[in-house]
Amino acid sequence: MENLLDMVGLEDAFGAVDVTSQKQKNAIAEWFRLYYGGEEQGFDGCLSLPYTLVRKLTRAVFGEYSASGGQFAQKVLQGLDAVRVRAMELALVGGECCLKPVTDGKNWQFQLLDRRQVLVFARDPMGNITDMGTCERSVAGRQYFTLLERRFLENGQLVLENKLFRSAQPSLLGRQVPLNVHPLYAALPERFVFEGSAGSLALAVVKNPAANCVDGSCEGVSVFAPAVGLIRNLARNEWLLNGEFERGQSRIVVSADLLDQGQLKDNVFVGLDDSAQNVGVTVFAPALREQAFLNRKQAWLRDVENVLGLKRGLLANVDEVQRTATEVTSSQGEYALTILELQRAWETAARQAVEACRWLAERYGMDCDGVQTEFRWGDGKLWGAAAGQ
Repeated sequence: MENLLDMVGLEDAFGAVDVTSQKQKNAIAEWFRLYYGGEEQGFDGCLSLPYTLVRKLTRAVFGEYSASGGQFAQKVLQGLDAVRVRAMELALVGGECCLKPVTDGKNWQFQLLDRRQVLVFARDPMGNITDMGTCERSVAGRQYFTLLERRFLENGQLVLENKLFRSAQPSLLGRQVPLNVHPLYAALPERFVFEGSAGSLALAVVKNPAANCVDGSCEGVSVFAPAVGLIRNLARNEWLLNGEFERGQSRIVVSADLLDQGQLKDNVFVGLDDSAQNVGVTVFAPALREQAFLNRKQAWLRDVENVLGLKRGLLANVDEVQRTATEVTSSQGEYALTILELQRAWETAARQAVEACRWLAERYGMDCDGVQTEFRWGDGKLWGAAAGQ
């Protein structure tokens, strides 16, 4: 699905203004660019730190996870199990991830919408989204279709509005066309109002519980948002280190005319435009300074661990001799609290999902008996001190 924040004219198409600040939008784009490893001059993203961080944290969160519930809740939880890892990863990268429930009348599935794919038009004082827009892209022949869905609360009722646009180019929204032009959307209404008070948008949101360090708003932030500068420094350091090895290769200085004849390879021989008598043959082999770069790399990795509340040794090398028992306990304790906060965030989202599905099931005339849920997270031995990590 295309990045909504990069598509021109979406706010006009929805007839609403995105309340997300430009500073926050820029930060969201930066987080995903770092996560997916965009090429950039002067930086080497081979460490893949954002991916490593997100993956390690997600695995720790669900290392001993299990959930069960009543007859109806169990069906919802089964749908959540299929997407929970990916949903948590997207939430840790972009700060928030929406889970949109879809049903065939018996089972429940969830469509994931990462933060790039959502336009937020309003939030309540608690930070919950009360008005939002999303899009769905599809291709038919040589034409590109974009379905815009807006869901919002009006007098306490949930309202859905659908608009379909067609374009000959994938980068353009194009012109609005009737919904029945595309067979996938022919049965959708242009506007639908659910009966009864909703109280929410009938979806769940996984949100990183960390405070917003970008603009101070109630928007969710990436788990590595406070360490973006350090991550960029590490990528720069890695690029410089690679250059150090390349420049440290031995070079043989010879007369330039030998290179012109194609007899020598320029990755070993360096030509000097002077007479052969003056040049002769000189071997140039500069000493490598890799240890200085490696020391700086380890220092920055430890800084990332400190800033993000990770235990010592999760990213950086650890010299156990130089660590006191207090440092070990403090580091592991802070990491445990970080994981606990993320587990609570997922449990909150899962309960939202069950409630949203129950509310929708009532309006669809589905059986929704048995909505109680139970979540178990284990004793933490997979990621705690007992595992020797």
